[in-house]
Amino acid sequence: MTTPASKQSGAKGAKTAGSSGKIRLATVWLGGCSGCHMSFLDLDEKLIDLAELVELVYSPIADVKEFPDQVDVTLVEGAVANVDHLELAEKLRAASKIVVSFGDCAVTGNVTSLRNKFPVEDLLTKVYHEGPGAVPRGGEYDKIVPALIPRVLPLHQVIPVDAFIPGCPPEADRIWAAVSALLAGEPVVLAEKMRMFG
Repeated sequence: MTTPASKQSGAKGAKTAGSSGKIRLATVWLGGCSGCHMSFLDLDEKLIDLAELVELVYSPIADVKEFPDQVDVTLVEGAVANVDHLELAEKLRAASKIVVSFGDCAVTGNVTSLRNKFPVEDLLTKVYHEGPGAVPRGGEYDKIVPALIPRVLPLHQVIPVDAFIPGCPPEADRIWAAVSALLAGEPVVLAEKMRMFG
């Protein structure tokens, strides 16, 4: 498995298009703050250019419930923190030509992985079962929140990843540089100043 540090240029771009003649783009939000998606929206007028090239087939900013098949490019924000994230990561990898770790949580685990310092049971006890407004244990209550996995993982430790966009969140120019390269069928090669974390 390649790591972000060893994989400089990412995958060859997504020059194939769906039946609409447009590249099928998905964005996914796992364990994170949605800051990467907010930066994506900061593309401003470039979103109009993007809309001419892509069909957005899945995203937290679109009302689509099931991850579709035959996706050309998927941007994945957030780390893998629970069983639902694991399931979606495996599904999107199987259905996507190119998978991109989108932002520092997906690339390194970042802030989301701070919980790795605590055993899951201790974390759940402190957050949900102690103090005022505590949630009772057992039964239906345990099914409300997806089960946490033992450690929060960056995306590439769960599935193969083709390219990385670091940043917390990555600024719009960095996102545009990566996405426009992929859509043009080119590898993602970010300038040195765009390969910084944080």
